[in-house]
Amino acid sequence: MTSPEEKGGRKAKPESRSPQTLPETPDTAIAGKLKTLLDGPWEPVKDNIREQLNREEALPMIEGSIEEIRAALLEKVKMVATSGMMQTAFSKANGGSGEAHVGILGLDLLGQFNGSLAIKSGVQFGLWGGAVDVLGTERHREYAQGAMDLSKLGSYGMTERGHGSNVQDLETTATYDPETKEFVINTPTPSATKVYIGNTARDGRWSAVFAQLYTPGEQESHGVHCFVVRIREDDGSPVEDVTIGDHGHKGGLLGVDNGTLTFDNVRIPREALLNQFGDVDEEGNYTSPIESKNRRFFTMLGTLIRGRIAVGAAGAGATKSALAIAVKYAHQRRQFDYGDTGTEDKLIDYRAHRRRLIIPLARTYALQVLQNQLTQRYADQTSRQATGEWSVTNPTKQQELASREMETLAAGFKAVATEHATDTIQECREACGGAGFMSENLLTTFRADTDVYNTFEGDNTVLLQLAGKNLLTAYTSEMANPSAMDIVKFAATNVTDIVRSRAGLGSTVQTVVDTFSGEEASLFDADYQLKVVQLREQLVMRSLIRRIQGARKLSREEGAKIIDKAQDHMLNAAWAYIENLMVQAMIEAERSLPVGSAERAVFEQVRHLFVFDTIIRNAGWYQEHNVLSSGRVKAARAAINDLVDSLGPWSEVLVDAFDIPSVVLDRPLFKDGGTDASRDNPDAWKIGSNIPVSKK
Repeated sequence: MTSPEEKGGRKAKPESRSPQTLPETPDTAIAGKLKTLLDGPWEPVKDNIREQLNREEALPMIEGSIEEIRAALLEKVKMVATSGMMQTAFSKANGGSGEAHVGILGLDLLGQFNGSLAIKSGVQFGLWGGAVDVLGTERHREYAQGAMDLSKLGSYGMTERGHGSNVQDLETTATYDPETKEFVINTPTPSATKVYIGNTARDGRWSAVFAQLYTPGEQESHGVHCFVVRIREDDGSPVEDVTIGDHGHKGGLLGVDNGTLTFDNVRIPREALLNQFGDVDEEGNYTSPIESKNRRFFTMLGTLIRGRIAVGAAGAGATKSALAIAVKYAHQRRQFDYGDTGTEDKLIDYRAHRRRLIIPLARTYALQVLQNQLTQRYADQTSRQATGEWSVTNPTKQQELASREMETLAAGFKAVATEHATDTIQECREACGGAGFMSENLLTTFRADTDVYNTFEGDNTVLLQLAGKNLLTAYTSEMANPSAMDIVKFAATNVTDIVRSRAGLGSTVQTVVDTFSGEEASLFDADYQLKVVQLREQLVMRSLIRRIQGARKLSREEGAKIIDKAQDHMLNAAWAYIENLMVQAMIEAERSLPVGSAERAVFEQVRHLFVFDTIIRNAGWYQEHNVLSSGRVKAARAAINDLVDSLGPWSEVLVDAFDIPSVVLDRPLFKDGGTDASRDNPDAWKIGSNIPVSKK
């Protein structure tokens, strides 16, 4: 696969091991084989969910008042509850199957239909339900089961006006009164108001409220704990001393009733404390199986890890639907007749259009296979904890490091996946022109609904900083919650360990050596590609360490300033880390396909396209650090054009592998798509996936 050089029209030197251009006539059967790869080990589960959701009522309501849209959405959540798809994630003790990862799969598929439905379901089953399921004990079983069957509609009262990502410093208080054996929940300042709380403004009757726990005789808080608080009576009126606000019309997710909560010394039973990791007896004595306050805090926030992966998955789901619509439209819509053939060309026939859709399509594939690995790892970890193989309250150092790495992976994946969703859905909207701007074609709804994904469940910039900070401390178990100065001192004395090559999630890809062995290998060689991205991760980390190394003898205040000045490097390190894992995931996925098969040949070119796009995104860095020559960068640019040309005819097969249900793809924009068929047959626009809707 070669391209002409732009200077003088001469041919570039052929790159060794470059793949052959794919046949112009695609084999549609390949879509099913790629679907199996993308669905991973959960293909039957996903097929079952797709079948249950493939109905008009799952789609978003795009016209009506806020009240009408909210009311309609609640009915859709009832449909989800009836299907049982989300209840599987609850523990066996509370009537579920103990497969926490299934909630992630559900949010991915719900995101393909309806962002509001994904998020409201996520709040009800994943956040409110997940909090009482994971943090509660037997005495809270009725709340977990009520979350499952919707008899107890609830919300997740964490974020405050003054504290979002900094959960550890929330201001809401829960003070125990031994005389009445009650906790008193209070909002002491305006900045302690709970804000943006989904399922609150209209439907929620309960809330999992996070507050600082105080007991008699103790001046300091025992840390943030979670409490079940009744916020509405059965008739919908607020409970006495609870004030509920309504955020009203938002920039997206119009069906989700986000609201505010304030508490004026609201009394709740002692038993309302979700006491899995901390409890207060009738006399007011606090006990916990986890001695460290910091570790107890991070253990209690375990629900956020699943939530972050699920939000990334929901964003990925919407991205896949948007790409399927835009790519299929590009195969139908005609514009101009540059070849003077008498027939206008399809949009997909233009390289610029292929680039704007197929490059993000390749990145979507990379995110999907990484999501599969991350979901499997989360499933394995939660299974070990449920069976007692891993101790939650007293983990070994190895288990604690694994949990911290899971936090890093979840934070990084959520940030990268949701940013990709924002960029790609906008590109898909524009690629469909005026038709893409029509609400009936769903692209504007996908775009609006996923916008907030970048800032909830953790602002993306903050999450990437968290990932970068965790990478700095990844080789020590002595710092469960390091201060800025701790990071400086550790990094300054552990440079050798920090810059070691990291295996990440990959299990079959051999870790490369530290040294970079020249440029004689082919750009198309998988091991060479892996070396390129891994070297970037290592050198960015080394640069970060050098930035903060000189502060080891400074005060904590000065150390914090050094960390602040290095935040750009910390963000860059997190990006390099996730991109490395995405490349590893692509290589592993490709190696799982039969050697010499057509599906492997197609997937190989998708992998090349993703890697070369990643290199070009960071081309300035690679050349500044003399890792890649300008000739190699030019070759990567040329290869991108060759790859989108080769994959162009196959792009519809690639999106069909997402198996987006037909009801999502039955969009009016295909009616005037410009094909001969649509001109002759007014029903021809009613298209669906090349893969039939799966049956049980």
